[in-house]
Amino acid sequence: MRTAGLFAGIGGFEIGLARAGHETELLCEIEPAAKAVLEARFPAVPSYVNDVTTLARIPRTIDLIVAGFPCINLSLAGGKAGIEGKQSSLVQHVFRLLEGRRVPNVVIENVPFMLHLDKGEGLRVILRTLERLKYRWAYRVVDALGFGRPQRRERVFIVASRELDPRDVLFADNFGQPPPTPLTKKRASGFYWTEGIRGLGWAQEAVPTLKGGSTIGIPSPPAIWVAGVGAFTPDIRDAERMQGFDPDWTKPAETVARSGHRWKLVGNAVSTLVATWLGRRLASPGRYEPALDLPLVEGRTLPIAGWSTGHGAHAAVSITKWAAQVARPPLMKWLEFPPRKLSFKATRGFLERSMRSRLRFEDGFLDDLRRHEDSMREPEVATKRASAS
Repeated sequence: MRTAGLFAGIGGFEIGLARAGHETELLCEIEPAAKAVLEARFPAVPSYVNDVTTLARIPRTIDLIVAGFPCINLSLAGGKAGIEGKQSSLVQHVFRLLEGRRVPNVVIENVPFMLHLDKGEGLRVILRTLERLKYRWAYRVVDALGFGRPQRRERVFIVASRELDPRDVLFADNFGQPPPTPLTKKRASGFYWTEGIRGLGWAQEAVPTLKGGSTIGIPSPPAIWVAGVGAFTPDIRDAERMQGFDPDWTKPAETVARSGHRWKLVGNAVSTLVATWLGRRLASPGRYEPALDLPLVEGRTLPIAGWSTGHGAHAAVSITKWAAQVARPPLMKWLEFPPRKLSFKATRGFLERSMRSRLRFEDGFLDDLRRHEDSMREPEVATKRASAS
């Protein structure tokens, strides 16, 4: 399929679709650092459009629109303004463009919290609009952890089509939970060092979802606790690998932004692994057999998968969030680049918040962090003295 990438970011959808044999003909992205990455990594794409609000029409050659529209108003960190929020409402421009030309196939991606926010009203708005435009649709929450990379990353994908049965794309691959990672003496668990009061993001032998920003408004890597050793943060190149990109994929962003901004770009990206799977199923759909699927009920939180082929909306009750079931090695063995020790300031801040929280922490976790804090205290004091002199 010939593809237009709206809200393209650093090209996660597009690189994944290319691996499945599809071709990107148009990219639309407004953020300068992301654009620098696109221009470096997709030099053969002739059309770069800055702003989706100024895009007048979709070329007649396009078979597929992909759009990972801004999630900030649909997430816990974004004030929960919903689909009408300033950023997330930009998805309406996808529908404006579809009004002008009914592109045969559409794939939309966003955070799974939209299934719960206002009892799923944001997602319902999208689905109702697709129905009005005469598209059949299916949606599903997919966890990229199932594709063999150590990042727990749930996202909701919507496939809408006027040609295909979208259920045969999204639901054909359905598995149970991936096999557990082999245990090691020095087990590793990921967590958010910027949190610690209401949430933790705990993930065993994996990191929690790479984020575009923290709850305090800064790009930030997740932390990794190695039992009996201390706390670390992964290298940005390993974060890129977790999303399925080559190491240093976002390096061109440093021509227009600070190096730390790369964390935000990677956190906002679509997993190329999931995009490749979708691309293969778009090219070669499987077969979904409904199994006692139930009608979707208005006013209730949405299930993790649903569909409509024009005769009512249904919950796909047998569908899991696992579209793949790939085993992965222990987290620290998977990393290719040396991790950095979590700083004294970051460790201290997390420990202070943990004392005010009601969260339950794994045995030995806080004790290890206190020892890690002590070990980082002397280098911190030495650095301050050197700076002062």
